[in-house]
Amino acid sequence: MERVETWEYPIEAVREAVSNAICHRNYETASNVQIRIFDDKIEVWGCGLLPEPLTPEKLKKEHKSILRNPFIGKCFFLIKFIEQWGTGTNRMIEECVKHGLPEPLFEEIAGDFVVTFRKGITEELLKERGLNERQMKAVSYIREKGSLTNKEHQVLFDVSKITASRDLKLLEKEGIVKSIGTGRRNLKYELK
Repeated sequence: MERVETWEYPIEAVREAVSNAICHRNYETASNVQIRIFDDKIEVWGCGLLPEPLTPEKLKKEHKSILRNPFIGKCFFLIKFIEQWGTGTNRMIEECVKHGLPEPLFEEIAGDFVVTFRKGITEELLKERGLNERQMKAVSYIREKGSLTNKEHQVLFDVSKITASRDLKLLEKEGIVKSIGTGRRNLKYELK
């Protein structure tokens, strides 16, 4: 008969992002590590870009750690805030997926490295964004099948090419899907 705490975001992943922001920040700049909390996401802003040759895409794979601040890193390792060098971003991804959330976004924005944790796309969230029934079914289809093309959208929902384009562009504008590929024939939409 004890209360069970259920976190909206995996606490281990958020802790890792904050620890990384502190360990890897550029202390020569006057800015601060920031944690920005929104209705549908949490952003952890570090200070400074990733050290070369790291890129946001490389952080999703096995990579080496380039410690900008080795003394701070060693302290965090000794107090067990960091387990092993170069594995934190992979653990963030694993924890989010295990928690049923999308993978975190790793981006460089305005000269800073940013980790964004996003809520899962729920029917409630889609309704709040003003999506119609057809658009919500398109999101469900993408979740189940992995992607959706304009042509598939037309056939599934018996709509014109213009209506399908409008639906998919709206989902992209709302940050729910992203377009993959080039040209009209190769373009498909996946969940963001």
